Amino acid sequence: MTMTPIHVVGGGLAGSEAAWQIAQAGVPVVLHEMRPVRGTDAHQTDKLAELVCSNSFRADDWTGNAVGLLHAEMRALGSIIMSAGAAHQVPAGGALAVDREGFSEAVTARLEAHPLVTIAREEVAGLPPAEWDSVILATGPLTSPALSQAILDLTGEGQLSFFDAIAPIVNFESIDMGVAWRQSRYDKEGPGGDAAAYINCPMDKDQYEAFIDALLAGPKSEFKDWEHVPYFDGCLPIEVMAERGRETLRHGPMKPVGLTNAHKPEEKAYAVVQLRQDNALGTLWNMVGFQTKLKHGAQTEIFRMIPGLEKAVFARLGGLHRNTFINSPRLLDRNLRLKAQPRLRFAGQVTGVEGYVESAAVGLLAGRFAAAERLGRPIEAPPATTALGGLVGHITGGHLESGKGSFQPMNINYGLLPPMEAPKRDAEGRRLGAKEKTRLKKRAMGERALADLKAWVEGAPALEAAE
Repeated sequence: MTMTPIHVVGGGLAGSEAAWQIAQAGVPVVLHEMRPVRGTDAHQTDKLAELVCSNSFRADDWTGNAVGLLHAEMRALGSIIMSAGAAHQVPAGGALAVDREGFSEAVTARLEAHPLVTIAREEVAGLPPAEWDSVILATGPLTSPALSQAILDLTGEGQLSFFDAIAPIVNFESIDMGVAWRQSRYDKEGPGGDAAAYINCPMDKDQYEAFIDALLAGPKSEFKDWEHVPYFDGCLPIEVMAERGRETLRHGPMKPVGLTNAHKPEEKAYAVVQLRQDNALGTLWNMVGFQTKLKHGAQTEIFRMIPGLEKAVFARLGGLHRNTFINSPRLLDRNLRLKAQPRLRFAGQVTGVEGYVESAAVGLLAGRFAAAERLGRPIEAPPATTALGGLVGHITGGHLESGKGSFQPMNINYGLLPPMEAPKRDAEGRRLGAKEKTRLKKRAMGERALADLKAWVEGAPALEAAE
C-alpha cells in the first residue's frame, strides 16, 4: 500500500531539515519551494537552505554554551543541517561557520537524491489544499504575502512581521592587514583548531566618536508600511544600537576585550570591529554584528572610516528584510500543530525562534512529529531538560503573557532549561570560585540534556528503526 506523502512548504533551513527527517523515517515527502518561480527580497539563489544573513551557526561547545548543546542534540538525531555544516566548515574561532554556497549546495543535492523526497518548485498561495492531510509550514522570515494573509485569516492574528537586517561582506584583499590583525577573542580555539579566526580593526576614542556620529547622521532606508514592526533585539541594526547610547556598541559587537593589537601590543584599543571568514576560500569576510539599514551609498562611506577598511571593497552591502512569526503560545500545541486546524504544523523561525540552528531544530522536531503520526506512533516533545525541549517549551507555553504583542523570538539559552544547582566543591573537596561553578553547572546541564535525549530516542524506536 502506498503511503500518502507529507507536504513541507518552504525550502529553507527548517523545511529542508523537516523533509530530511520525514524521508529518513521512511515516509514520502513533497518539499514545496517557491524559488525561483517567485523570488524574495533577501535570497540570491534557488538553492535549498540558503543562508541569507550570517554564515555562522554560533558556538559549537556543548559543555559551555546552549547553542553548542543544541548542535550536539541535532547531530544525535541525524540532522542534515549539522552534517552539511560540518562538511563545509570554515575557521571561526569557537563558532561553527560555513561556506554558504557549499553548504546550501550540499543540502540541495542530498535532498534531491533521496528516493522519498519530491521537490516541487512552486508557490503555495494561500492555505494548502484540504486533501493535504499533513502539512508543515516552514516558510520562515520571508513568507509570501498570499500565505501570510491566509495565516492571518485562519488565526485571527493582527500582525506577523518584524524586522531583521543583513551585515555587509568585505573582500579580504581590500583589508589593510598592516592595520588589522588576526586573532580570536581570548585566543579561543574553535572546532577547526584555529585561535586566530577573526580579523580585528582597532579604533581609538576619537575614531570611535566620529564613527558613532556618522552612524547616527547617515541616511537610513525607510519602509513606511513596516514602521510599527518591532526589531528582534538579537539582530538589531548597528545604527539602532548606536541610537540607544553612544557606548552601546563598545559594550556590544565592538567591545575591545580579549584582544591585543599585534602591530601595537602596548596600545589598548578603545573599540574593535571584527570580521569573520565567510567562505571556504577565505576571500570573503563578514562584519560581525554590523547588520544595518543604512542606505548603500552611506554604508561604503561610513564603513571605510574603520581603520583597516579605508579601501574596503564590499562583495555585499547590508540590507533590511521582513521576518514573520506567529503567536505560537496561543496557536500551537506541544506537537507544533495549529490548534484551529491540526493537519497544519509550523516549523522554523515562523514559530518564534530566532537563529539558523534554532529554526532548523524546530524543523527537525516538526518532521519527526509528522512522520511518527503518519506511521501511527505519535511521539511527545523531547524532555524539558534538553535544548530541543526548551525551545518547544518557549514557543508553545514557556512565554509569560504580558499583553498583546509581548511574545517575541528567542535564541536557545540556558534560561529555557530547568535549573541545576551549581557544585560548591571539586572532587578533592576544595571550594570552587564563581567562574568554575558556572562552568561545571553548564557542563552538568549538557550531560543531563544528552542523557535525557538518548532516553527519549530509545522510547520512540519506530523512527530510528526506519533510518
